[in-house]
Amino acid sequence: MEADVMTHATAAPGWVPLAYLAAGVLFILALRGLSSPATSRQGNMFGMIGMLIAVVTTLVTHQLASLPEIAGALLIGGGIGYVIAQRIAMTAMPQLVAAFHSLVGMAAVLVAAAAYLNPDVFGIGTADNIHLVSRVEMSLGIAIGAITFSGSVIAFAKLNGNMSGAPIMLPGRHVINLGTLAVIIGLIAYFVTDQSPWVFWAITGLSFLIGFLLIIPIGGADMPVVVSMLNSYSGWAAAAMGFTLHNTAMIITGALVGSSGAILSYIMCKAMNRSFISVIAGGFGADAGAAAGPGGPKVDRPYKKGSADDAAFIMKNAEKVIIVPGYGMAVSQAQHVLREMTDTLKKEGVSVKFAIHPVAGRMPGHMNVLLAEANVPYDDVFELEDINTEFGQADVAFVIGANDVTNPADKTDRSSPIFGMPILDVDKAKTVLFIKRSMGGAGYAGVENELFFRDNTMMLLGDAKKVTEEIVKALAH
Repeated sequence: MEADVMTHATAAPGWVPLAYLAAGVLFILALRGLSSPATSRQGNMFGMIGMLIAVVTTLVTHQLASLPEIAGALLIGGGIGYVIAQRIAMTAMPQLVAAFHSLVGMAAVLVAAAAYLNPDVFGIGTADNIHLVSRVEMSLGIAIGAITFSGSVIAFAKLNGNMSGAPIMLPGRHVINLGTLAVIIGLIAYFVTDQSPWVFWAITGLSFLIGFLLIIPIGGADMPVVVSMLNSYSGWAAAAMGFTLHNTAMIITGALVGSSGAILSYIMCKAMNRSFISVIAGGFGADAGAAAGPGGPKVDRPYKKGSADDAAFIMKNAEKVIIVPGYGMAVSQAQHVLREMTDTLKKEGVSVKFAIHPVAGRMPGHMNVLLAEANVPYDDVFELEDINTEFGQADVAFVIGANDVTNPADKTDRSSPIFGMPILDVDKAKTVLFIKRSMGGAGYAGVENELFFRDNTMMLLGDAKKVTEEIVKALAH
């Protein structure tokens, strides 16, 4: 086996490792650039150049297919990607990411299946005797890829509204999940000694199944963690297939995506004061009380209702305003009019900052992307740990569609599914202006926000974009 691999590796020209190394360096620079909105465009450019180098190098050094077939595939795939990029709304970005993750997972499954059915073509042995190491790589790749595909399909359905965002609790789900995972691991170990077709396809089928089972019971509030987790899975699946294909670029890229996704998942879990295992085991809203999800019955309690004129008067006479955007802003696409309101307040001498919770929206960085689209200055946008202490000195906290990440129940209600999750301390501001479509329903985590009923909170009910437009008009007068 080692001789075969060495022959395969040395058959490539000497410049190939250097080209793949250059692509890997560019991918690392891309990740570094994407760590900040100010350098994200440059990071994207590095990533695209690196991928171009990797793809061209692979096409030149491998007899994959005829040139017309490759060109046709590139045109079809590139055309579909271009159309999607032109038409997709920023509010739909989370489900688009989930959909793309599913494609990466399915690609890993198809490559593993092709390698299993034609091992001699891939240089990993014969139909009767696939190399031992290749069996391990192949089985891990197809298992991770299948889990990524099916899990991403469920995540897409939940994010896109095709399925309820509330947890779907299966009886005995922990036993079923652990049992299925144990069987998959056992089959992978057995596949090393016996490459029978039934073993390979059993691993594939059970991996598709466990992907569905793992994501179905996870509630909507945990979706940012799920998206980053699936991103990590897709990277490890690509890395495993890189070993099978003897492709250095795939190994480097997959390892980078897998490790960065894992780190991001850890950051998301830390931001919610939750362990990764607890998210996989059920997520927010996993108890019976929260399983009803958004839209459940609300408690009839008194609250203060205000108007756009009231909000404009209060903010115009404030010295410091902190704006907290959430998914409600994304749904109504209010980011541009919010930027207009911010500019108007600044002209009046009001200090305006934006506070972003790590899990606001439906995927990591969702709010940052929307604010960047509206050309909100990067210097005005702050993460939770950098701005949370400033709410006590703020005259106004303007919350536009952010629910769970501002709920004070995280500190007081031990029975709440969000208890212990770090939140933005908007309740400490002198006045809280909270835009919400209506008082009916609860947050995405399935719990009602105690902030609505505080003495310093004024509810501005209605579509976030329309209410903000009315505030802008009131400020102008």
